[in-house]
Amino acid sequence: MSERPRLLPILGQSHTGRSAMTCMYRCGNACDHPVPNESENPYFGDVVQAEVSRRGVVRAGAVGALVLGFAGAGAAAAAPALAAPGGAGAAPDVEALKASPTKGALTFSTIPPNRLDNFVVPNGYDHSVVIRWGDPVVPGAPAFNLNRQTVHAQSKQFGYNNDFVAVLPLDKKGDRALLVVNHEYTNENLMFPGFTSLDALSVEQIRVAIAAHGLSVVELERVGDTGEWRLATKGALKYNRRITAHQTRFDVTGPAAGSAFLKTAADPRGKVVIGTLNNCAGGVTPWGTILSGEENFNQYFVGGDGVPEADKAKLARYGISTTARYPSDSRKWDRADERFDLTRHPNEANRFGWIVEVDPFDPEARPRKHTALGRFKHEGANVIVSRSGHVAAYMGDDERFDYLYKFVTDKKFQKGNSWQAREHNLTLLESGTLYVAKLDYTSASEIDGSGKLPSDGAFNGSGRWIPLVRGDKSFVPGMTAAEVLTFTRLAGDAVGATKMDRPEDVEPNLVNGKIYVALTNNTNRGTGSNPKADEANPRTANRHGHILELTEDRGDHTSETFTWSVPIVCGDPADPATYFAGYDKTKVSPISCPDNVAFDGAGNLWISTDGNALGTNDGLFATPVSGPERGHLKQFLTVPLGAETCGPFITTDNQSVFVAVQHPGEITGASIEAPASTWPDGDYAKPGVVVTWRLDGKPIGS
Repeated sequence: MSERPRLLPILGQSHTGRSAMTCMYRCGNACDHPVPNESENPYFGDVVQAEVSRRGVVRAGAVGALVLGFAGAGAAAAAPALAAPGGAGAAPDVEALKASPTKGALTFSTIPPNRLDNFVVPNGYDHSVVIRWGDPVVPGAPAFNLNRQTVHAQSKQFGYNNDFVAVLPLDKKGDRALLVVNHEYTNENLMFPGFTSLDALSVEQIRVAIAAHGLSVVELERVGDTGEWRLATKGALKYNRRITAHQTRFDVTGPAAGSAFLKTAADPRGKVVIGTLNNCAGGVTPWGTILSGEENFNQYFVGGDGVPEADKAKLARYGISTTARYPSDSRKWDRADERFDLTRHPNEANRFGWIVEVDPFDPEARPRKHTALGRFKHEGANVIVSRSGHVAAYMGDDERFDYLYKFVTDKKFQKGNSWQAREHNLTLLESGTLYVAKLDYTSASEIDGSGKLPSDGAFNGSGRWIPLVRGDKSFVPGMTAAEVLTFTRLAGDAVGATKMDRPEDVEPNLVNGKIYVALTNNTNRGTGSNPKADEANPRTANRHGHILELTEDRGDHTSETFTWSVPIVCGDPADPATYFAGYDKTKVSPISCPDNVAFDGAGNLWISTDGNALGTNDGLFATPVSGPERGHLKQFLTVPLGAETCGPFITTDNQSVFVAVQHPGEITGASIEAPASTWPDGDYAKPGVVVTWRLDGKPIGS
């Protein structure tokens, strides 16, 4: 057996591999609170009223997937080659969406697990920082001043804790592009010198933190003919834009827009929301827009104890405390903006938790929140176009024991670069059918929680997409369409959806048409009175997570049925509870807590991690999904100490891979004055986006 580096413990860890500081700021210590899903969903047998739920569902007719070259965040086969010859607001060139195919072999030298405060790439590769927290985004933005941060400045500068990354080329030569990035959350300990407590922050500092949430759009330029990219500094930079949580207006679309659940004193029509919160992963549409998922929005609200009694159960299902005005470690944003006080504005929380669509090619276009795709803790949304022309969007609800979802549009995607086609496509996500997944098993009686394979040699089974709502028609007894869409978790509970181990990124692979799900972890699985291990979530106290591979029946992404398998059960390959599609585990890299997935031009699966519970830095990994090398997982890069690997995004020419380095140095006890990481500039930790490329110009990974 080959020797494997010893895995070292991380100081200050809690909740698998995350630090206590990360747990507090990123998700409001979700693991310390009761599991929001207290439903008793059945794991076997027929779904309640299955016959009723099958009525009125979209039937696409033709089967298979139309591989346009775009599926979502980080998909190399899906990254757009968009042209905007008419300037800001011009229609992208959707005919140029096909990616450059590559050979399937992954030949890079594996990076060993490490605890270095560096960004580490394989021999023959190089990397550079593209943009970091505080860098100018909007032309005329003031220079970053750590000691004099203002909401005015931050509203024009690159925000904090970048997550989702997309790169959309601006010209057919491929020399200019738009970089679009989410800013998920802030860590005031590591943002403000002299930090002592959240209570001691000034109102202006709170407003800075609010402005540091949202998204950034910036123009890039290629460095020579290499795979390196840098910020464009010349020209009008007319696409550069900050979208923030404190001032950007969002239109609300779909069946729940204008419903009683979304109306507030400031917005009595229930159709315009200020800001977006906790934007995690995302995707890119074939019509050249960005989809961004609002995830752990619950942690920003206070006053849940003062809402009407009838609302408390719904708030609690989304992780909002209804017993304390200020939950522990509350950010207390109500000091800067009263709308975060639910006692005064009980519906404000219902205006977050949606999929947001942003048009980076039109800086004047108002972003939209699409209610038709449901409300939960969205990791992101990634789409694929079926041969029938209907678009399917796949989504995960990032919570212990929550669900997988799919949305299928009513309308069909229109090809072409005309304004008419784009205006039509911009309406696709406003109407359709929302489904939740119910999984059935082939070897249910053999699952004991140890991770041992069943006698048939696979964790696998079949499944059904249970329709929840289409337009203004609900398929959930006792719930209106607006209720289903606004309180989607409760609808999933009602129809007996399968409880999963934190389903995060869910992406179609455009080479083989299969869907891949990153299930990050669930240490509550099978413990106490919590649901036991099952074939789709096969380990008790699942610390390291796994990957689910889903195949729609007949290759039709509008189908109501599918088959599934678990090709990778993560952890140290020396652990018998791990599995790598049957590949020789002595040749496989250790991996823990898969978070996001992407695909290169050959359809290889790339996996980024968050909260490595094996005691080493997070990283980016790759493996073929077919052939004799299937399951041969190799570590491609590692991020600095305390950081999470976000993104990733592989460009259409397969020359560059972008990742977001989120929360470097976020280790309990760290501060500006005593940083746990000094990446990237040697002084104090700054989240940033990095591009990696091969020095010989060949495709990434090959």
